[in-house]
Amino acid sequence: MTDFQLGRLQTFIREMFGHKDAARGVEGTFMWLAEEIGELATALREGSREELELEFADVTAWLVTLANVADVDLDEAMRKKYGGGCPDCGEPVCTCGREVKP
Repeated sequence: MTDFQLGRLQTFIREMFGHKDAARGVEGTFMWLAEEIGELATALREGSREELELEFADVTAWLVTLANVADVDLDEAMRKKYGGGCPDCGEPVCTCGREVKP
C-alpha cells in the first residue's frame, strides 16, 4: 500500500501550532486556507519563483492544519482515495479520457 508520509507533516505542524489551531477551530482555519489560496493564485499569475514556493508552502501548511483541526488523517484519506490508482479507472497511471478528467 502507498505511504504518502503526510502523517509526518501533520505531526510537525500539530507540534508547532496545535495549541493555536485548536483554539481557532475549523471555520477560522478554513478562512486562513482560503486566504492563502488567493495569495497562491496571485503568485501564479504574477509572482516570482520564490513567491510561488512560499505560497505553495503556506497553502500546504494550512491544508494540513485544517486536516488536523478536523481530525482527518491525511495519509489514510489519500490511501483510501488514491492508494489503488486512479479513483475512476483504477489504473496506476490514469487512462481516463479528457471527458472524465479535463
